[in-house]
Amino acid sequence: MATVKIEDQKFKVDGKEISMYSGSVHYWRSKPEAWSGILDKVKDMGFNAITTYIPWEIHELQRGVFDFGEVEPSRDIDRFLTLCEEKGLYFAVRPGPQINSELTWFGFPERILEDPKLQARNAKGGKVVLTQVPRPIPALAYHSEEFLAEVDLWYDAIFSILEKHQPPKGNLVAVQVDNEMGFFFNVNPYSTDYSDSSKALYRSFLKEKYNTVSELNKMYSSNYSGFDEIDPPGRFEGTRKEELRYYLDWIEYREFYLITSMENLGNRMKSRGIHVPLFHNYPHPLGPGGAKGAPTTPFNLPALEEKLGFVGFDIYSRKELYDHVKTIASYVSGCSRFPYIPEFIMGVWPWYIKPGDVTDEVFVTKEALMHGIKEFNRYMLVDRNKWLGSPINRKGVVKEDSYAAHKKVGTNLMKIRWNDFAKCDDVLLVVNRDYDRLEAATTLLPVVGDFLEPVFGFSEYPSSVIVSDENLGFRRPIQQHKSTWFDAFYRALTEGGVVFSLGDTAQSVEALKKHKVLVISAFDYIGKKTADKLAEYIETGGTVVLGPEVPKLDDTFSSESALSKLVSSTTGKPVLNSNGMEIGKKFACGKGSLIQIFELESVSSGLIEILDSVEVFRIDKGKSVADLVLYKGKTSDEYILFVANPSDKKIEIDIPLPSVSESITDIWEEKKEQISAGRLVTEVSAHDIRIFSWKAINA
Repeated sequence: MATVKIEDQKFKVDGKEISMYSGSVHYWRSKPEAWSGILDKVKDMGFNAITTYIPWEIHELQRGVFDFGEVEPSRDIDRFLTLCEEKGLYFAVRPGPQINSELTWFGFPERILEDPKLQARNAKGGKVVLTQVPRPIPALAYHSEEFLAEVDLWYDAIFSILEKHQPPKGNLVAVQVDNEMGFFFNVNPYSTDYSDSSKALYRSFLKEKYNTVSELNKMYSSNYSGFDEIDPPGRFEGTRKEELRYYLDWIEYREFYLITSMENLGNRMKSRGIHVPLFHNYPHPLGPGGAKGAPTTPFNLPALEEKLGFVGFDIYSRKELYDHVKTIASYVSGCSRFPYIPEFIMGVWPWYIKPGDVTDEVFVTKEALMHGIKEFNRYMLVDRNKWLGSPINRKGVVKEDSYAAHKKVGTNLMKIRWNDFAKCDDVLLVVNRDYDRLEAATTLLPVVGDFLEPVFGFSEYPSSVIVSDENLGFRRPIQQHKSTWFDAFYRALTEGGVVFSLGDTAQSVEALKKHKVLVISAFDYIGKKTADKLAEYIETGGTVVLGPEVPKLDDTFSSESALSKLVSSTTGKPVLNSNGMEIGKKFACGKGSLIQIFELESVSSGLIEILDSVEVFRIDKGKSVADLVLYKGKTSDEYILFVANPSDKKIEIDIPLPSVSESITDIWEEKKEQISAGRLVTEVSAHDIRIFSWKAINA
């Protein structure tokens, strides 16, 4: 049996490294006679792989009866994949059961959606609906045994074909488990799923967590006689911190629901002979302007990667939303074993607001690479109904401007083995999942799921607009202030020229230890697991910078946190800013240290001075608005420097190169750039990113 593995952020087939620059080509949306010409153009653009959905909805004629080309030739998936292999293209497949793909029924046979036994439920027992174009559809209950029995029929049919295309016989190198699993975009915490099957799983989750109902009663201040009596919260009604555990467990359960769903489906794939890496794409975090913070609950990338091969987030964005793309790319880069974007914008669905054009696509490509993405799948490479702006149409005719632009992108991607370079990110800005869960738990308005930007200025994702502003017994409303502190750290790092990635408190302590410094928001309490990881990280030599509090309590709200215990054994030394003002305390703990910043106003002035004191890598860019990221070869003294101008005006940069070089090359434009006294002095156009490479003179 040939092996397909992910090692050192690289795809390997029997030990041979391969690239996964793929584009989405939907075989059933083109005539078979057009397939060959389309695939030739895919290769001509520089892609070495394709990705395709395989829609249950299209292939099922009636329950248990499927058409794989016998009735409609364009449904012959076996023929299409064989043709890809003949042309030397690798491929990943996405057989659902849910695929979206702008199909009317999201890839499900209509009979599946119409069956009440298979539908998800809201807190009042009603049907949960996804308001989507062209028509609304009900959300499904992924832990219903009846639903899984139907999925088994589909999997029996499709995997009997796919299993034969794995190496060494074929070029199938990855299989996606479902698609954008996020409660059918009903990510609002009190919208779904309250079906009987979900409630049963919820109670099992609580039993696994607390072991005995008496232990749960102690946490909840309740008097349940058994786990079967417990119903999940349908809305937030808490008034003090001692009541929060009940709501926070529901938020954690929603993560568990998604992870368990995908693990279950993945195991069904494996039992049908699939042995290549399984992956998933969490949905593009929508909402006005895109997500402002890193995407966490109900999505848990680190925990899901314990079950699957790799996990990514989709990116559909524009050049004006620079911080959105940076956030998502940096988060996937900082958390995933294979930083990959499963759906990366190429064209757009026709009802998308402000879709952008090919210049946006090129810009966000450079930006994704800049912030740590190694490879990706372009969606869609070939256009079709309900999709606009792709470089190739379903008949194989090219759209000249888009085709030429993306051919240049493909050529540039293949110039460098991006996986051979490591980001010089001494610093990890850690998203504190404990507070993201609190924000979700204290959501007051049950916004219905909808993947369009709503006209009211907020979405189904929790935000300050729809979240409680009560203190709940804390010094401040943490659920409101957590984003303010995250944004302050993010801005200070960016403006100070610090190269950083985003991490997650759900990551293992071993993953955290890959970075010299962790920066994290902290308030009155912190999750026990989080505090234990941070304490171990500090005691073994790491530096944690946090603010505004050293948390006194853990998430039981009755026990002292490991961080509080750690600092209580030592005396903190004052941290002074350049004006001699005390802005925090430094606690030496074991081989490392914890540095507390007291006030939000001190972050912008003091964080960089603190980081300089522990000698983290950063680039002195002065007051330039440019954003800078440096990569160094993992086994060589080669460097790649990204210089981004996120503004709408041309800028001049004058920055010191971090290593001595005789020459430097703009690798995107293939031209030499002048170096003056070891400094790079050049211009960057509005909304552009320049990429420079050089080899150290002492190499």
